[in-house]
Amino acid sequence: MNKDFFELSIDEQIKSFTKSAAALLINYGLDQAEIKCINFEFNATFSVVTQSGEKFALRININSTRSPENMRAEVEWVNYLSRTPGINLPRPIANGSDQFISSLFHEDSGRTLHSILFTWLEGEELGDEASADQMFTVGAAMATLHQSSKAFALTPPAHLPTFDDWLWGTEDYLLSDKSQLPAAKQSIIRDAVQIIEADTFALYNSTPIQIIHGDLHGWNLMWHEGQLSIFDFDDCGFGIPQQDLAVAKYYLDTPEQDAALLEGYKSVTPLPDYSNQQMASLLLQRRLVLLNYLYETKNPEHKAMLPAYLDKTMERIGGFLTDVRG
Repeated sequence: MNKDFFELSIDEQIKSFTKSAAALLINYGLDQAEIKCINFEFNATFSVVTQSGEKFALRININSTRSPENMRAEVEWVNYLSRTPGINLPRPIANGSDQFISSLFHEDSGRTLHSILFTWLEGEELGDEASADQMFTVGAAMATLHQSSKAFALTPPAHLPTFDDWLWGTEDYLLSDKSQLPAAKQSIIRDAVQIIEADTFALYNSTPIQIIHGDLHGWNLMWHEGQLSIFDFDDCGFGIPQQDLAVAKYYLDTPEQDAALLEGYKSVTPLPDYSNQQMASLLLQRRLVLLNYLYETKNPEHKAMLPAYLDKTMERIGGFLTDVRG
């Protein structure tokens, strides 16, 4: 891998990946389409507009460590959900070889890139300013997703991880020998992780494991003319509904949003069981996953967030440990 590539500016990286997007689209017979990068964070997403005006979204996995087997699993589940009433989402498009995953070697970074082309979603991302009515709709959609997927099973070789460890199967940059943290901070994080793992173990022992979205928050939800759509299933895996709820709750700003999310869920099916401490553990676990990502990522804008994010995380861990021990 060419490490110097990821030290280039964001604009230079996007320019290079846009060329790759054009090459990948040839697999779909879209070599004359207009291509524009609309999101460049964890992965890269491009809007694709054909000469006839038809629109698609191309996602190229940049930072994702997902294997082709993981991506096949994502496609299987999304195709399954597309037939579920009450769930709106983009559908994957097969290429000329009747495959849903297109790949190429990206010389500038030295990586093999994997991509999926999706139908286009109109609307605006909910973000962190969703109304109570919108959050009620989110809760209902999440519950419908959970209910419809209880019996979903993958077809080998499609495969997904199980989220029963504190980093959900990602590489550890906080407590391993790759950690840049001083011993004192590692010790505090380790104390919190022990509690998180104990609470997660208890929840997994009392709740059936099923496939979940794993990243269901306002920036992966689209709102258009009163209709909600869910997208970005790149982090899906096998877990428990409480984990999806925790991820959604983590990004909410107000008690009203939180209450509306839960009421929406209960309008479809009862909430899964969890104690206040168990939910606090899942919320802090989400924070640690994001902190771990900031140490791992090559995205310069995200890396710049690290000092302030670390300080706030340590503050939250301190409060969490005080509450648990108090």
